Amino acid sequence: MTFPQLTLRGVRTRAVDVPMRYVLGTSAATVRSAPLLLVDVETKEGITGRTYIFGYRKGGARAIAEVVQDAAAVVVGSAVDPPAMAALLERRFTLIGVTGIARMALSAFDAALWDALAVAAKVPLARLLGAELRPVPAYNSCGLGLMSPGAAADEAEKLLEHGFKAVKLRLGYATLEEDLAVTRAVKKRLPDSVQVMVDYNQALPLDEALRRGRALDSEGLAWLEEPTRHDDDAGNAQIAAALALPLQIGENFNGPLAMQRALDARACDLAMPDVARIGGVTGWMQAAKIAASHGTPMSSHLMPELSVHLLLATPTCHLLEYVDWADVLLREPLRIEDGFAIPADRPGSGIEWDEQAVERFRLD
Repeated sequence: MTFPQLTLRGVRTRAVDVPMRYVLGTSAATVRSAPLLLVDVETKEGITGRTYIFGYRKGGARAIAEVVQDAAAVVVGSAVDPPAMAALLERRFTLIGVTGIARMALSAFDAALWDALAVAAKVPLARLLGAELRPVPAYNSCGLGLMSPGAAADEAEKLLEHGFKAVKLRLGYATLEEDLAVTRAVKKRLPDSVQVMVDYNQALPLDEALRRGRALDSEGLAWLEEPTRHDDDAGNAQIAAALALPLQIGENFNGPLAMQRALDARACDLAMPDVARIGGVTGWMQAAKIAASHGTPMSSHLMPELSVHLLLATPTCHLLEYVDWADVLLREPLRIEDGFAIPADRPGSGIEWDEQAVERFRLD
């Protein structure tokens, strides 16, 4: 691939904390706001590449910012070549481990570099990656955390705005009976044409994951997500083999090799890497080839504005996970029409900041 000629001048990072429209209560935590890190790659040619990353905690966003700056210092003054830079930085960060905050920082830096290249080329990122723009089917992942059956059913109805035909429900209540009650309340309230996914956020030990999975097998669900530890390939393979309900994992894959190991182990039926953990755009494209070689449908996790472009370049493109957390910070938020995400038809990923909103929600 021939890239536009750009030279890295530096990187700007800003941490923000954005209130969520829907509180997200999971088996791990209750989240009321989204700590995001905004990353702006600056070049000597005056081109800026932009992305953002979900930091999970305010301290997480700040810590990721430190590592992004450290990574940029290694390659400042170099020609912008994301795959080459990714390989170099992977080696430089080996001794502290390319995982967690380090992986997320390198992923964000990579994504912003790719955005700069697409902006310089004056094409949408999807086109730079060899794909054409088209609507991508999406599911609404805002809200639907742990709550009473009636409240969950009420919120599920609200999430059908913009014509969504699929929503994701969080499970992981104290008992299987509670999981079933909430699932059935939501399913009963929604039209039969609406898909419902359920996500345990790794809440269950293997034996309980199998028990609850078998109970959910006949509930007409679209997938069962992360019922047990994401890195237990053998255990997840047991679950996948035992159930007709498709098993979805992947948001915690640490780079493409983790995805390769999981698919080789038949640890899932579906895969949904997170661009911030898989290695940015460079890692995503490697993961897309792995999914294609296994015939595994591939969805996205968070950051829909960027992910929609990456899914377009994914041979086994499945579904976009939609959240609206960054909308208030963007000049033009991602459009959803009739349940489909409409990729921005402008240079890059289409991410441009509303600077007044950024200042209003800044953490530092």
